[in-house]
Amino acid sequence: MVAFSANVGVAIAKSVAATVTGSASMVAEAAHSWADTGNQVFLLIANRRSARAADAHRPLGYGREAYVWSLLAAVGLFVAGGTVSVWHGLTELLHEPDTDEDYLIAYLVLAVAFVLEGTSLLRAIRQLRGEAHNHDRDVLDYALETSDPTVRAVFVKDSAAIVGFLIAAAAIALHQITGTAVWDATGSILVGVLLGAVAVVLIDRNRRFLLVASVDLVGDHAESHIAHTLRKLEQELERNPHIVDAVLTVADPGEQDVGTDDHDRP
Repeated sequence: MVAFSANVGVAIAKSVAATVTGSASMVAEAAHSWADTGNQVFLLIANRRSARAADAHRPLGYGREAYVWSLLAAVGLFVAGGTVSVWHGLTELLHEPDTDEDYLIAYLVLAVAFVLEGTSLLRAIRQLRGEAHNHDRDVLDYALETSDPTVRAVFVKDSAAIVGFLIAAAAIALHQITGTAVWDATGSILVGVLLGAVAVVLIDRNRRFLLVASVDLVGDHAESHIAHTLRKLEQELERNPHIVDAVLTVADPGEQDVGTDDHDRP
């Protein structure tokens, strides 16, 4: 919700600034923020639908639905954010845009957006830091490998937003210094490429969690992570008095009793 609120405010501010200044980089940033806002809606849906309790139709629960909606959010970021930004930047390069801009408004909006996105990013980092500490992992490593797709998406997208602000600010500054709009258009293209790269990372992570049915195999140190995870699982099982050493009989819940003869066994 913090990320969603920040994105709405930033998207509106950037859209107004893009209209007033005519900056290609600001248009790219506006597209970025509107894509983020739409994606936050997908992430909110992911949280709500994946939290539903198991039922007769889904005895294992709905947890994996979070990856489906997060995957849609990543695709939306790639299409609505990355593609639009690159296309607009190329269009500006080909049509030799006007060099007149209101640079002050552009800088002010970027500064406000930086603060709002930074607040959202700090909130995500604070959550990740606590979870990473519980799993004896560093924050970045845990952010990329956590099974929680929504907090990873917020962390990665907010980090990309901060980098995007720096790219846009540099492009606008070079435009102001040189009087050449090529820098501004190039900034738009770079922001689009950044969004595309982030989207690919998020799509790949969600794909892995949708397909991998065993211990997490992501990362350069997968074997040590697997061994560490298995040790923790064994320790938890050994401490739990309700866990038996072996399963002796498996019965159909609808049957009154289970036969012991061979012909009675499934």
